[in-house]
Amino acid sequence: MSHIPGVRQDRKRQTRQALLDAGLRLLEHQNLSSLGLREVTREVGVSPAAFYRHFPDMAGLGVALVEESLGSLHGVVRSVMADGTGSADTIDRAVAIIAGYVERHRPHIRFIARERYGGVAPVRAAIAAQLRGFGDEVAAGLAARPASAGWTAEDLRVLADLYVDHMVSTAAALLDVPADDPAARERLVHAARMRMRIISLGRAHWLDPDT
Repeated sequence: MSHIPGVRQDRKRQTRQALLDAGLRLLEHQNLSSLGLREVTREVGVSPAAFYRHFPDMAGLGVALVEESLGSLHGVVRSVMADGTGSADTIDRAVAIIAGYVERHRPHIRFIARERYGGVAPVRAAIAAQLRGFGDEVAAGLAARPASAGWTAEDLRVLADLYVDHMVSTAAALLDVPADDPAARERLVHAARMRMRIISLGRAHWLDPDT
């Protein structure tokens, strides 16, 4: 009977993931603040009591969805910042990664875009914390580059947040591009790369005596 605890843990993980998946499906056309717990449990076919074994409330489910939506991107951001010197190739890679992530995870990005300024405070705070984490990682990567000589930590953080905000807005804009319109997607991606290069150009001359 030693295998029974493992089976129970697997079922518990499966039920938790089913609740997350159901929540994400139901949130495609509504805000978290309007989604009821019973809607989610009915979608999965479990009781409300089963829901509470995994999440304290609907806000808790939303916070877990934030982690599922953005948590895996931190390693990618660190990898991009560690590999390159801020060249056009690095910018192209960063934009391509974001575009590809949106394409593969549209429901997750739609959830983040909708709830970033939504009515559920713990979820807003969780999204803000994830974006601060991205800012920390970008700032650390920038600080390690020779081009950052003379920049203060505070100024590098402002620059990092500018990059992060731009990528978040690009991800949100990509949601509105029809899946059957690759030309529109390429125009948006091209504009995103251009804006990133403009930011980088400004960075290169920020410490010039005449600026």
